[in-house]
Amino acid sequence: MVDILHRVGVTATPDDVYAALTTVDGLANWWTVETDGDGDVGGVLRFRFVPGGFDMKVVETRPAELVLWEVVDGPEEWIGTQVRFELKVEDDFTILLFRHEGWREPVEFMYHCSTKWAIYLMSLKKLVETGKGEPAPHDVRISNWH
Repeated sequence: MVDILHRVGVTATPDDVYAALTTVDGLANWWTVETDGDGDVGGVLRFRFVPGGFDMKVVETRPAELVLWEVVDGPEEWIGTQVRFELKVEDDFTILLFRHEGWREPVEFMYHCSTKWAIYLMSLKKLVETGKGEPAPHDVRISNWH
């Protein structure tokens, strides 16, 4: 198994970052405008993009500390993987440790997703620091896969 890993520091409170990760409105303002569902534990969040989408079951949340999803629908490579956001405070930053974990193998789609996750995490940073993110379809296009 292989994982996508990113570390991002933001100048916003852990509560603000947590809200952007757990509410439909927050998620729609940094990841994709086509977001709906239930962000509570046991709920399913649905994210849609131009080429398709993902459904994430909310497995665990701890306010201002952790959000954990399991992919229950979407591309075959994503099914059964988990998306983890861990938050901690260091100096004047909220540090976000991101993991998209459990990939069976490092296929080309994983390379693409790693770059797109980085772009969306920068959108999250921009949202919580300035009030405006760059969710799909307003994100950076990186290839023919979008």
